[in-house]
Amino acid sequence: MSAGGGNQLISVHPDELKFLFELEKQSFCDLKVVNHTEHHVAFKVKTTSPKKYFVRPNTGIIQPWDSYVIRVTLQAQREYPPDMQCKDKFLLLSTTVPPNTDVDDLPQDTFTKETGRVLEECKLRVVYITPAQGNSEDEAMQSSMRSLDTNSNQAFQRLKEERDAAVRQTQQLQQELDMLKKRRFRKGDPGFSFTFAILVGLIGLMVGFLLNLSLSSPSTE
Repeated sequence: MSAGGGNQLISVHPDELKFLFELEKQSFCDLKVVNHTEHHVAFKVKTTSPKKYFVRPNTGIIQPWDSYVIRVTLQAQREYPPDMQCKDKFLLLSTTVPPNTDVDDLPQDTFTKETGRVLEECKLRVVYITPAQGNSEDEAMQSSMRSLDTNSNQAFQRLKEERDAAVRQTQQLQQELDMLKKRRFRKGDPGFSFTFAILVGLIGLMVGFLLNLSLSSPSTE
């Protein structure tokens, strides 16, 4: 039950507990429990190996449309499990309770099915990760970030080249316009007015293009 939807009371993220396993060192995993209803929901966490794990809080009440973070700590271990495989399991039980119920006042039979109340179960498996696996995941993320940075730099470089080319073309048109201005009073140039108007229009278009490039260029800071 890792995603909210349907008639589920809660959702739990992630849908498995991953612990970085190192000898003589503690490791922890956070579970986010989300209440998707308008009711108050009580929860309780159980595990098949209670001596290996420290769960806080292991019991609580979530307000309507609210969430709760549960921290599960793996106690320091003296030896590796066979093939780094873990058979430990966690069970998160949840049920609705009356408003203003205090967690210390929950009846002992709150999380038993015999009471006739609706009781939801969410089973979670445990996965051990070695430091090498953890580093591989970090490296993969860093590689993805470097790829994004490279693509952004390439896009910025293309925009810069297009802007520089537009600037050069605008300067060339400006030079031609200056030459036409010098010939403005020269007689015998019937095409001057039409050519002059075209150049003015082109320069206006290029200036607008440059403004758009400047506004759309990503910041270099």
